[in-house]
Amino acid sequence: MTDEAPVKTGLMTGEDGETRCSWPGALPEYIHYHDHEWGRPVTDNYRLFEKICLEGFQSGLSWLTILRKRENFREAFDGFDFERIARYGEKDIERLLANAGIIRHRGKITSTINNARRVIELLEEKGSLGAYFWSFEPPVEERPRLVDYGTLMANPTTPASVRLSKDLKKRGFSFVGPTTMYAHMQAMGLVNDHVEGCKCRAEIEKIRTKFKRPV
Repeated sequence: MTDEAPVKTGLMTGEDGETRCSWPGALPEYIHYHDHEWGRPVTDNYRLFEKICLEGFQSGLSWLTILRKRENFREAFDGFDFERIARYGEKDIERLLANAGIIRHRGKITSTINNARRVIELLEEKGSLGAYFWSFEPPVEERPRLVDYGTLMANPTTPASVRLSKDLKKRGFSFVGPTTMYAHMQAMGLVNDHVEGCKCRAEIEKIRTKFKRPV
């Protein structure tokens, strides 16, 4: 494979002989995330909250940076237990700002606390984050006929991610722009954006076919 092939196709064949999306490169932790997490449907309240927070922390950074610090984030933020985080005060903010294992950005830290409080309000209305987020799953007619590298690179946002972003902002959430929310939708399985030819695409399509959407 030439050096140009991943750029043109969005695919790369690894040392294990498997062809997958090119973005994990040859990094083992990134490959594991791609193969076992990214794009697989999620309904758990805490995982959904964790991901929306980490997507916010990623803003301006690479996901790999966040992934490598994820366990530190989980420890620092009480396993992303939004009920506990909602009670954080100034002492907790200062504690987090002193934690070199996470991204020490006051705005993103206070956003996480704010969003935890907004989640509690949202749950009172919707019952679960799963039911809420899956209500924004895009209809078939909004999805590309062929999910390839060119399509994904040309569309950092989608109509569905714009709708989700607007609704979250109306509810008082922060760091939830449409590009960030599209990344959230990709990671949590609301769409299957493994490109055609990736080893995971067909498997995840089967999972999505059988998956019972929360209501």
